[in-house]
Amino acid sequence: MKTLLAFLCLLFFSYSLSAQRLKPSGGLNFSNVSSSEDVLNGKSGWQIGLGVEFGEGKMYVEPGIYYTSKNLEFSQGSSPNLQVGFPELNGIRIPLNLGMYLIGNSESLVAWRAFGGPSVFFLLDQKDFGDELQSTNWGVFAGTGLNISFLFIDLSYEWSVTNISTQFASIDFGRTNGFFANAGFRLKL
Repeated sequence: MKTLLAFLCLLFFSYSLSAQRLKPSGGLNFSNVSSSEDVLNGKSGWQIGLGVEFGEGKMYVEPGIYYTSKNLEFSQGSSPNLQVGFPELNGIRIPLNLGMYLIGNSESLVAWRAFGGPSVFFLLDQKDFGDELQSTNWGVFAGTGLNISFLFIDLSYEWSVTNISTQFASIDFGRTNGFFANAGFRLKL
């Protein structure tokens, strides 16, 4: 898994050399883990990272790489073996935005965008959750963004397509879903 992560980072940075815009950013996230019987509610987490935007005119592609910390709080459950405190999941999130400018374009002073695509979360560290978590979690997301001069704000919602754990025999742990808010700079190259 570390080899795959290193390869993806190298590929990301090699493509960033031909990008039209670098987009360093940071923000907040709120993630929930839900199954048929147990719920872990999201508390605020954070992420910091970099996106690289390719494309001219109305369409663009933007891969990104973010160090992400997701914080959760156990709220209800009927699984007798579930003993969870306040879990924290730390890792690398790699989204691939496929976007379109709805108003304006990549050169406009003010522009409104819509985007979506796949993402992957590589778990690097966790606290108060046990050792039975999947190291990779795949998802899809959709969102909207606003560019104002060299600044941008993005809001997106992610749906997980994989369970975070398949090791528990008596617990269907479900999936993580999350809301992400990012703000940063658009640096033209």
